[in-house]
Amino acid sequence: MEPQSMLALFDHEMREHARPDGPGVRVERTGDLVRQTGGPDDWNGVVWTAPDLGPVQADAAIAAQVEYYTALGHDEFEWKLYSHDRPADLGQRLRAAGFDAEPPETLFVAPVADLPTAVELPAGVELHTVSDAAGVELMLRAHEQAFGTDSSWLRHRTLARLAEAPDTFVAVVVLADGEPVSAARMELHPGTGFAGLWGGGTAAPWRGRGIYRALIAHRARIAAERGYRYLQVDATDQSAPILRRLGFTALSTTTPYVYRTTP
Repeated sequence: MEPQSMLALFDHEMREHARPDGPGVRVERTGDLVRQTGGPDDWNGVVWTAPDLGPVQADAAIAAQVEYYTALGHDEFEWKLYSHDRPADLGQRLRAAGFDAEPPETLFVAPVADLPTAVELPAGVELHTVSDAAGVELMLRAHEQAFGTDSSWLRHRTLARLAEAPDTFVAVVVLADGEPVSAARMELHPGTGFAGLWGGGTAAPWRGRGIYRALIAHRARIAAERGYRYLQVDATDQSAPILRRLGFTALSTTTPYVYRTTP
């Protein structure tokens, strides 16, 4: 499939017709956009806007979402903006309305059938499926080592998915001599052809040894077994070269614009 056709399919299945990304959340179509709403520990925000959204409608939609989410009492929500979204100055309009732009990432997609599925890890390194609270804590420790940020927000979401929707979620942690050094997740979206790869990261001393590639292969194999056709990743510049070598195609860039009610 050509990149533009792939992007159109992604927009249609994963954004315009988005599914809730966890238990207890809902996806709503309101006017010219689609948003997700949940509790304070869930991801809340805008996932899609109409391709013909004009400047006047954009300003009205931005103001309406600020009013909506702040009325719910959430400390923050996100507007997930893609570089092909319209109007072309939507990012500027979000900043003018008080949103902060987080670092952009590249949207990559690859056909599952084209990806390697053989998991090859360094000696002494083991990959484990996360299935309980103890595994979640190991995953969080690995995540914090890889990214250097607090990952407590991930605890609630992972435990909820494992308890209430385990068939749509895969989490793994990599141990070296019993210590967590890498972790990753995959979200499966029934009714679409896509599975999303999230959180793949490795602690600095263990990078460059093929662990990230092994995590991709492990999840690609599961996605293939469950009948998914495509894997999607929002990638940092660090991951992008590996994904390109594996056969992923860059389709767009995505920037999280975050509105916070308190500084």
